[in-house]
Amino acid sequence: MTTPFAPYPGNGINRRDIIKTALAAAGVAGLGNVPKSNAAPDVRKASPRSFRMKKSINLWAFPYPDRMSLKECFQLAKNAGFDGIELNYDLESDLSPNSGQKEFVAIRKEAERIGIQISGLCSFLFWPYPLTSNDPQERARGMELAGKMTEAAHYLGTENLLVVPGAVHMPWRKDHDPTPNDLCDLRAREAVKKLLPKAEKLGVHLNMENIFFNGYLMSPMEMNDFVDSFDSNHVHIHFDTGNIMLFQFPEHWIPILGKRIRNVHLKEFTKKGTDFSLECFRPLLDGTTNWPAVMEAFDKVGYDRYLTFEYFHPFEHYPEALIYQTSDSLDRLLGKSP
Repeated sequence: MTTPFAPYPGNGINRRDIIKTALAAAGVAGLGNVPKSNAAPDVRKASPRSFRMKKSINLWAFPYPDRMSLKECFQLAKNAGFDGIELNYDLESDLSPNSGQKEFVAIRKEAERIGIQISGLCSFLFWPYPLTSNDPQERARGMELAGKMTEAAHYLGTENLLVVPGAVHMPWRKDHDPTPNDLCDLRAREAVKKLLPKAEKLGVHLNMENIFFNGYLMSPMEMNDFVDSFDSNHVHIHFDTGNIMLFQFPEHWIPILGKRIRNVHLKEFTKKGTDFSLECFRPLLDGTTNWPAVMEAFDKVGYDRYLTFEYFHPFEHYPEALIYQTSDSLDRLLGKSP
């Protein structure tokens, strides 16, 4: 019986030598299938070209404050490769009227220590306290809170405050009394005009957001007219890619809004089986948005600021997964090598 590596009779060559020779030959033959360095990028993996925008993520994607502290969220965003994180002002957390200059400066310094930028400040409080409400008390409280948000943005070291200027209707609020269109427009313009002096003094930009199903500023031309009417370099647009996806397309809005865009919510949306709720919004790339067209449109208008992923459902189990998945998806949109 011949052992596995015994010499063959008469030729001095053993099976190990034969295997080495065969593998070497296979390697040489396979060189013809190795992609050349100048081969075209694989569009199945990522954008074939790179973009200059910066990666950001909204705090709503994190299980804050129930399962993570603000410091832990900052560190996780940094570890996952984000350039910035967008914070949310509410009524109870570290980012609320309960905090003042001292607390907000401490938050800013913690972000600086970790190495993550605060890309902007936004809030759900524009819905319970809309600036165009038929209820004078709601309007007054909304103005008060918007003023506090402006101060908070300043102390947090961000120049960007998202503003919802008004709403004709809010279908998610069963108690909301719809505001007539002309009154909504009048009140929204008055509200922003009153907020503007403080914003200009503090160096904060009031960025108007296009909103899902609120019946106001529903076309890019209307949005442009509203923003331009203030003739201020502190009134801009916070463009949300997902908020118009039900009946419109972000790649159509972007060229019209142009240089007015100062901040962006990169929100995925699916037109499939929508129930007209926040459940329409999906993890990035798991929707029907034409992302190559959207990215090209941003690039053509010269946008190079933050792209902030906004999502409202932190993963119940292993919430870090959503953050890392989003970072990877953004890399692919931006044309960074996977």
